[in-house]
Amino acid sequence: MSRTLETLRFDNTYARLPEAFYAKLNPTPFEQPPYLVSFNPDAAALIDLDPAEAERPEFVGVFSGSLLVPGMEPLAMLYAGHQFGVYVPQLGDGRAILLGEVRNECGEKWDLHLKGAGRTPFSRDGDGRKVLRSAIREYLCGEAMHGLGIPTTRALCVVGSDDKVYRERVETGAMLLRMAPSHVRFGTFEVFYYRRQHEHLKRLADYVIEQHFPHLLKAEDRYARFFQEVVTRTAQLIAQWQAIGFAHGVMNTDNMSILGLTLDYGPFGFMDDYDPGFICNHSDHNGRYAFDRQPYIGLWNLSCLAQALLPLAAKEALKAALDTYEATLNRHYWALMRAKLGLERSRPEDETLIQDLLALMQAGRVDYTICFRTLGDFVTVSPSGKGNRPGADSALRDFFVDRDAVDAWARRYAARLRDEDSEDAERRRRMNRVNPKYVLRNYLAQRAIEQAQQKDFSEIDRLLTVLRDPFTDRPGMESYAAAPPDWGKRLVVSCSS
Repeated sequence: MSRTLETLRFDNTYARLPEAFYAKLNPTPFEQPPYLVSFNPDAAALIDLDPAEAERPEFVGVFSGSLLVPGMEPLAMLYAGHQFGVYVPQLGDGRAILLGEVRNECGEKWDLHLKGAGRTPFSRDGDGRKVLRSAIREYLCGEAMHGLGIPTTRALCVVGSDDKVYRERVETGAMLLRMAPSHVRFGTFEVFYYRRQHEHLKRLADYVIEQHFPHLLKAEDRYARFFQEVVTRTAQLIAQWQAIGFAHGVMNTDNMSILGLTLDYGPFGFMDDYDPGFICNHSDHNGRYAFDRQPYIGLWNLSCLAQALLPLAAKEALKAALDTYEATLNRHYWALMRAKLGLERSRPEDETLIQDLLALMQAGRVDYTICFRTLGDFVTVSPSGKGNRPGADSALRDFFVDRDAVDAWARRYAARLRDEDSEDAERRRRMNRVNPKYVLRNYLAQRAIEQAQQKDFSEIDRLLTVLRDPFTDRPGMESYAAAPPDWGKRLVVSCSS
């Protein structure tokens, strides 16, 4: 059943927690008239919202902070966190407000979280605003990650204004309506641990378990088992990041979702040329959050969460859960990478085969996404050479400078495929379901941003079209699958993004 703004089913469970968990306040509307930049009907379906509601002036009013829907209880959430390895005792929603929680007809609960909604008690020296540039990036990347099958927050809409916002330069403001089953973070637990407010810590853990892990409610060791599930979800999430070539950029503990979702899109980046040391955040001067360090940082962040849970669970049980992280991540990662090569069964030599391909890609600065997509067209050469199409793998060879090395690797790969009687056409179909043709490259987002800054929002919608289903070839959209131009590889993305 489709609902209007006024008939959304609110169920504000977080607002019923003690006041120490948040600060209640309303959003601060823009001074200049707001306007709709983009609306996401797929996200609207998650809360049973009729897409026609986006055409009403009230829609822009609600999601620019000037109107409240009955049942909303706006609040800014409190949390702390380790930022670049240093504990910051109070952070919280400094520019975002949880408008409320909506339950759909299936009983699923979604937070409606308005980013850029103005100053809160947790803003510190910030202005509480989001710029149009960063709102578009987060809006697009949430849908891109969802299209790739990676757990993520979503976004319902972007609302813009001509209000001036000061960052590295003067920009225009925007608000983003972000959606997730929960916005509780590792840092939400940390703030109560370090304040020695253990009753609040227990209340938070019980709340999260009741809302999102109800199967653990009656377990005597529910806190340790809850942590184990967070470890597993986080390990699997980061394995997916690594397999798809995604760098988050700011893996602070306040940006880590307790549900294992990709949370807070700032200076993210999908790799263009394969570089395991890829740093997507211009502000990350020491490379703490480089692409190849993400698995380790995930473990480090989980250890911070484990420490915060010490008043609730035995140290040995928490350590045992942490000890499963590496094996879980590696098992999931190698399974994903085998699938990217079209391998259906595991063999001892597979890891070396994959690592050698990655080494060749690094040496040749080969585009990560395009290379794996092209690999789906690989033709298995029979031992006698019969049936081999001349130049069948020339598209793959053309990516590499060292042709002899890639030919040697291709012979090993062909032998491995023959070992499991791989059939080319069927394998190509499987590989094209896991190797995307389209990812949200920074230059594509930048192009949409520049047009949007001129009040042309059409490129946002075109990008959403390809990102919602990134595995399907779309005639006429080939340019979205191309490697970036030189300027696109030199884009600087920082925490203000």
